[in-house]
Amino acid sequence: MNFEEMLREELPGKIRELLEERKFHELQETLSVLEPQDIALVSERLEERDVLLLFRLLPRETASKVFVEMSPELQEALIGMFSDAKLREVLAELYIDDTVDLIEEMPAGVVKRILRNTDGESRAAINEILCYPKDSAGSIMTTEYVRLDRDLTVADAFARIRRVGVDKETVYTCYVTESDRRLIGLVTVKELLFADAEAVIGDIMTTNVIYVDTHEDKEVVAQVMGKYDFLALPVVDRGGRLVGIVTYDDAADVMRDEATEDIQKMAAIVPSEKPYLKTGVFETWRKRIPWLLVLLVSATFTGRILGHYESALGAVPLLTVFIPMLMDTGGNAGSQASVTVIRGLSLGELQLRDVLRVVWKEFRVALLCGLSLASVGLLKALFIDRADLRTAAVVCVTLALTVLLAKLVGSTLPLLAKRVGFDPAVMASPFITTIVDALSLLVYFAVASALLPALAG
Repeated sequence: MNFEEMLREELPGKIRELLEERKFHELQETLSVLEPQDIALVSERLEERDVLLLFRLLPRETASKVFVEMSPELQEALIGMFSDAKLREVLAELYIDDTVDLIEEMPAGVVKRILRNTDGESRAAINEILCYPKDSAGSIMTTEYVRLDRDLTVADAFARIRRVGVDKETVYTCYVTESDRRLIGLVTVKELLFADAEAVIGDIMTTNVIYVDTHEDKEVVAQVMGKYDFLALPVVDRGGRLVGIVTYDDAADVMRDEATEDIQKMAAIVPSEKPYLKTGVFETWRKRIPWLLVLLVSATFTGRILGHYESALGAVPLLTVFIPMLMDTGGNAGSQASVTVIRGLSLGELQLRDVLRVVWKEFRVALLCGLSLASVGLLKALFIDRADLRTAAVVCVTLALTVLLAKLVGSTLPLLAKRVGFDPAVMASPFITTIVDALSLLVYFAVASALLPALAG
């Protein structure tokens, strides 16, 4: 049993046993070796009353970290059981961005209680962040950072860090601003450690600062942080004034959420923010059925094509045998291209201006794949399906053309979606497959009509 399985299966039972036997000291020792994320994971397997008792046994700082990692449902349940004094204690230990995340997940009644038990300064910062668009840099930033003046000495800077840093989310990178908070540079604690105590911050700071605007898309923010391996990224307003920072943990959450959302869209599912086991059957149905209905209607095109060529299938029944292979191959080829392009767009590796380069590359790949598959398809038709040479040639040519069309469609549709403002992820597997299925059938019967005498007449 690995560590994750132990957390999910073995440890919850052990904690329940210790709670029932009131062996609190032993329980505290067990919890002391676990990370907050692991304690939160174990808590999801316990009864709410047990979680409350467990929560009270934790040190205050650890308890707040565990609370942040819990699911919104468990957080709401705990808040309902907290007294106002306990709630204020928990909120006091949370960073501003974590409090904002909490508020965004809670119903209105709980939000009012949270704000009522938050001090005035924190409430103002929370309201400021909540004013930004949901998917913007401003919505995921924290206002808790270390700010330095350019005229400070290194010794003075360390004194300021010790004085204000205890309540900041990160102290490793300090930001240098003018009196009006306009960002002019940054300095790391490493640079301060190796600088002379009397050196002036303005002389050692980095002035070429990479930053983002408050309204920049949060996915772009995460990409910038990943590109430069930043632990934190400054966020400025339209006037260049520093208003907050985005830390690496929030950027990681953004990338995880965006990846999950893209995967759901690529599987023709309306994105959901809830974990799978926390999503009800009715809600899961509601998320899946719209695209299934769209794909059901679009699949009627393939049915109409088959109906139109019913006489051809009657004249050469063997043609029917190859239809599943041709449609599946085309769909798979299109999906390969579309997923690759969608991922490239997501990571910023591809831009709309790259469309011709993408098409040229996929055209060459399609030729190689098509010829390879056509060769195998020819042998399969001749020696496994016992088809005559003309029918085998139809399959061979159709495979090559289908792969070519599928690769071109799969690579260009996501770029087209991006161009018109749609999420490219919706152009993934199911949607591409439906289009390619129809194209493969049209190509198949066109080639068959051209090469088979029984259909020519």
